[in-house]
Amino acid sequence: MTTAGQVARPVAALRSRTVLVTFLGSVVRHLGSWMPIAGTVELTSGLGLDTPSVRTAVSRLKKRGWLLSETRAGVRGYGLSTEALASLAAGDQVIWHARQPADLADGWCVITFSIPETARGRRDRLRSHLSALGFGNVSTATWIAPARMQAAAEQAIAELDLMSFCAVFTGSYVAGPDLPALVARSWDLPAMDARYRTFLARFADAAPEPGAVIPADAFATYVTMVDHWRQLPFRDPALPPDLLPANWTGGEALALFERRVTQLEDRALAHAATYWP
Repeated sequence: MTTAGQVARPVAALRSRTVLVTFLGSVVRHLGSWMPIAGTVELTSGLGLDTPSVRTAVSRLKKRGWLLSETRAGVRGYGLSTEALASLAAGDQVIWHARQPADLADGWCVITFSIPETARGRRDRLRSHLSALGFGNVSTATWIAPARMQAAAEQAIAELDLMSFCAVFTGSYVAGPDLPALVARSWDLPAMDARYRTFLARFADAAPEPGAVIPADAFATYVTMVDHWRQLPFRDPALPPDLLPANWTGGEALALFERRVTQLEDRALAHAATYWP
């Protein structure tokens, strides 16, 4: 029989990995791209992570090639590898600079594929990659996004060595079903908007006065907010406004994120720096 603890442990481990990656990108890079082991454990405990989960997440990132053992001023820690810095920088383009709404006149990128059953694993991974990039699913093997996503799609296909099974098109929508209806079928817009509404509800802007927030609280709110936010813009292709519901909250959520970063980032980094040698 599975106990509650057995169910919760993988979930906790997954959260530890995602939060730690957020910590690397939003804090560690600003503090010399190196982190002390003890300081990291203590800081992340304020985010609700326990020591074993953090150490496991660190170990897995080390095996992945993201972290390199390095001692500074007699303090054991880890530096970010070139691979980690490149991956985090690539994510910055979407996380910190969310895509502006696409122009309908720029057209669309359409991906179709026929991948044999012998490559089923890679086929499933391609579908996951396209979804994570913000592509909509028109049918089982047909995906669509604004034309500007062409390069990202080609890179995902090439990385899985599936280009010989795929076709990539760009062009204008000319005729067929009502375009807003097609978009509504291809993307789960209500679910996407619900995630933005959850973000707005959780991080509602109270516009705190400078110095009114305790440094430890500023740090915890800042990292938690970035961790919550960073998944949202990747899934959102920033469709042309004419194709979105009238009450779409993506723009409002982005504006809140940017305000909260301005309010909290400096204080959060100053608090984190006190744990560095």
